[in-house]
Amino acid sequence: MPTERESGPFSPARDHVCRGYRRRGEFVAHAQEFLAEGLAAGERVLYVAPGDDAALTGQLRADERCDEGLERGAVQVASIDATYRTGAVVDPTGQVEHYAAATSEALAAGFTGLRVAADATSLVRTPAQLDAFARYEHLVDRYMAEHPMSAMCGYDVAELGGEVVAQLACMHPPAPGGGAPFHLHGHVRDGSAAALDGDLDLESRRLWPLALERAGLRPEGGTIAIDAAGLDFVDHRSLVDLAGYAERHATTVVLRTRSSTAARLVELLDLTGVRVERAA
Repeated sequence: MPTERESGPFSPARDHVCRGYRRRGEFVAHAQEFLAEGLAAGERVLYVAPGDDAALTGQLRADERCDEGLERGAVQVASIDATYRTGAVVDPTGQVEHYAAATSEALAAGFTGLRVAADATSLVRTPAQLDAFARYEHLVDRYMAEHPMSAMCGYDVAELGGEVVAQLACMHPPAPGGGAPFHLHGHVRDGSAAALDGDLDLESRRLWPLALERAGLRPEGGTIAIDAAGLDFVDHRSLVDLAGYAERHATTVVLRTRSSTAARLVELLDLTGVRVERAA
């Protein structure tokens, strides 16, 4: 079955957006719009942010579309302060299972899916939190690629800094203003282990090895296939990093790309752990 990345723009049930913000009101406005789109598509929507339930409900009531959804029970709110203790490090797999259960509950209640707008700034403040949550972002993106769940993940750039937000943004599908030079995500076109879009260049030097490890790609049938039809540029350093990942996991990485440069570089560098195939 083709994904939305094959057939055109993401539908409401296929969105996974990373949204950096510098003012709280900016995030609230984006969340209102994002959730209202889900309500129009018949989804149950969930707003997760700092503050108590009354404050969060008040933020949504400022938008008449969300206000109407609250009245008919299609909108839920959850205080991130009440849900997670200070400094909590999420369990990536457990977090996905939580949202998978919530998606199933929404479907059973007659909704078309689940849509979440979450300000996750407080869950990525320490290195351990950031590492775990970036791993979760990739895992949940794989889930969303095949199930009727969508999410907007908000991060305070003023507090966290652009580099931290980029580490999270690169685990999402590409989107306008995505904040990362590349995206390693689960919305694949051809059954690959992951999809890769954007540019792997000097700007990616620090992000790319981290993203590879956090994605946790593992071999199937002796290889790890990456759908790189959306990869616009790749430099030799990034291919060397890919070969190193293949060696550490005793496998071959198959890079499916439209770029002829990648194949030439792999041959010149004699990177035996990487094989380039022409993307359809």
